[in-house]
Amino acid sequence: MSASSRRPVRIALDAMGGDHGLDVVVPAALDYLARNGGTELILVGRAEAIEAHLPESIPERLRVQPASQAVAMDESPSKALRGKKDSSMRVAIDLVKRGEADACVSAGNTGALMATARFVLKTLPKVDRPAITTALPSVRGRTYVLDLGANVDCSAHHLLQFAVMGSELVSAVDGLARPRVGLLNIGQEEIKGNEQVKEAHELLRASNLNYVGYVEGDDVYLGDLDVVVTDGFVGNVALKTAEGVAKMVTHHLKQGFRSGLWARLAAVMALPVLRAFRETLDPRRYNGASLLGLRGIVVKSHGGADALAFANAIGIARNEVEARVPERIAGQVGAHLAQPGPSGC
Repeated sequence: MSASSRRPVRIALDAMGGDHGLDVVVPAALDYLARNGGTELILVGRAEAIEAHLPESIPERLRVQPASQAVAMDESPSKALRGKKDSSMRVAIDLVKRGEADACVSAGNTGALMATARFVLKTLPKVDRPAITTALPSVRGRTYVLDLGANVDCSAHHLLQFAVMGSELVSAVDGLARPRVGLLNIGQEEIKGNEQVKEAHELLRASNLNYVGYVEGDDVYLGDLDVVVTDGFVGNVALKTAEGVAKMVTHHLKQGFRSGLWARLAAVMALPVLRAFRETLDPRRYNGASLLGLRGIVVKSHGGADALAFANAIGIARNEVEARVPERIAGQVGAHLAQPGPSGC
């Protein structure tokens, strides 16, 4: 449902999910409301526990929705789906289904969130599988990559669907008329890649997307791209590798600037540059992965996110509501995919 002049955007928050649960979600919600108008937040979870974390004076745009259960971070998706129908995650998604919330944000178990969201909300017409996407920093701004782990095995038709969904997301949220789309491969030459990638390459070339062809891993951060498409296995490995490299670079910078007096003096001189560097690569600024292809908006926050990062995920959800992302994707998938792809891989 889109934001309108009639009422604020309503976002349901899974208050019990993630590594830190209420200790992060409640401060993030309060901070977001203090800095942003036009939004109502619904904290979903054990009412007594939530209220214990709230201040005496509660913002008018914040309310509590009781849920008696919580999904553990290591719980199997099937167990969570079948056995925890009153979990904070399930109730938050149910609110979206019933139209009582425009979007849901959760830092909980990714597999359980995807399984529950798909079961409750269903996929859009002609979308076989939802995909997880997030924006990663690049030399020209940011690049959206999908899928990041929802679909380990994919067909060429699935990759085409991901490309359409990613392109429409960027068009809606970033205002780009024709986002540049690349297909991740082990090289840019026509002979490179497995059969799945080669078939997807032909489907993308025949589409109306602004498809630029094969791209390699470094193009995610260095290329002139808006969307990079891959299967969930490769995408997840690429994402975790990038996170590890960023932490390694930060570690060595800190170690280097602490190595002696002259190094400390150099750190003081370089402080403005270091601050800008840290802000550019700060993963909290990019926290929030969208589950695209559903009949509703669901955003996954990193399980270990702090309040600043979780608030950023709330902002992503609001942007997608205001841009009417599911409706736009539904229209574009139908336009690009004359024939529905196979449901299996």
